[in-house]
Amino acid sequence: MKRPLLALSAATMAGALALSACSKGSGSGSTSADGVTTIRFVAADYGSNGQNPGQAYWQGVISAFQQQNPKIRVDLQVINWNDLDTQVKTMVQNGNQPDILQTGGYADYAKNGMLYPASDILSPATAGDFVPALAKAGVQDGTQYGVPFVSSARMFLINNALFRKAGLDPANPPKTWDDVTTAATALKKAGVDVPLGIPLGKEEAQAESFIWMMGNHGGYQDAGGAYAINSPANLATFTQLKSWVDAGLTEQSPASVNRTDLTKDFASGKVGMLNGFPGQLGDLKAMDVSWAPMPGKDGVSPSTLGVADWVMAFRKGGHKDQIRAFLDFAYQRDNTVRFDKEYNLLPVTRSALDALQADPDEKALQPFLQILPTATFYPLSDPTWPGVSAQVKTQIGTAVTDPRKALDALQQAAVQAGR
Repeated sequence: MKRPLLALSAATMAGALALSACSKGSGSGSTSADGVTTIRFVAADYGSNGQNPGQAYWQGVISAFQQQNPKIRVDLQVINWNDLDTQVKTMVQNGNQPDILQTGGYADYAKNGMLYPASDILSPATAGDFVPALAKAGVQDGTQYGVPFVSSARMFLINNALFRKAGLDPANPPKTWDDVTTAATALKKAGVDVPLGIPLGKEEAQAESFIWMMGNHGGYQDAGGAYAINSPANLATFTQLKSWVDAGLTEQSPASVNRTDLTKDFASGKVGMLNGFPGQLGDLKAMDVSWAPMPGKDGVSPSTLGVADWVMAFRKGGHKDQIRAFLDFAYQRDNTVRFDKEYNLLPVTRSALDALQADPDEKALQPFLQILPTATFYPLSDPTWPGVSAQVKTQIGTAVTDPRKALDALQQAAVQAGR
């Protein structure tokens, strides 16, 4: 991903924060004459509008780690999400990859044999603490290379005030697509600007599409890992979406509407229903809203979308022991809980999940915490997915105009990418 998984803000700090936790190094990690080994760590900045940058979090973790491990020094570089992929790609091309990278995807580096298996860089206790569904999403060809860092999940978001205005009961949210049609029709009659938000603009069309596909037991790939974008289930899904668009129950042109803009419209009271995410909790504190399971074709959707960002470790420096020591420390419960609470993110370890579920200050997050263990993820282990996802983002919005044509074209492109 080229942006944080929760889209915390498109206006993150301009430029890259390149502050070091210790000495500023430009090459691979090394060991000095006094036996101190330096490892390089490149991380994404999750800061919003310049506030709470990731630099501050990692600086604290690293300082505490180095007090306990004086023979290991961590050279930190925190980079803005908009610049991260490009800068890391240049590092790798120049043979200057970091020891540890925290970013949005691992598949290409794993496929090229550049990464340590997770079993080499995590103790059994740390590895065993991950939520199983998240750990599984980091597996490629039977081996885990991606280590989950933070996660998110999606739920169906309802404006209760607009529901009541339309004579609907917020305590009985839509469970089927027929229910969605009934509710959206009532909202339209009540004068709601956008009864049902379906953002299929290029910002996150791949996520919005996947959510609705899963409601009809569809998805981007079949059980065998082959692309099935134009499957009968997906065609039926987009035929349903098209019917809502044609009936005027959605925004006028979903393909040109991005999620960020539509979530702002929801917060301003213009949207009745929307597929929502935890990052909205802060903006909706003063609103009367309900979070519900995703409605599916014939009942509540069998799954919801899960999203994760990743940590991975490159082999080149040969510092797996030092990497393991640092990651075991970084993934301690208190560290991960602090980061999750700071940014309204979901945990990736069971210990952090238990802690947040028991925290009375995190009541708003509870629905997401409950569904996270059963979430379904993109085909992240497939190295062709980033390229296919990029095409989905820009093209799948047209499927609400001509489902067959759009899905066939994307299927052909996905198959070609696999070759």
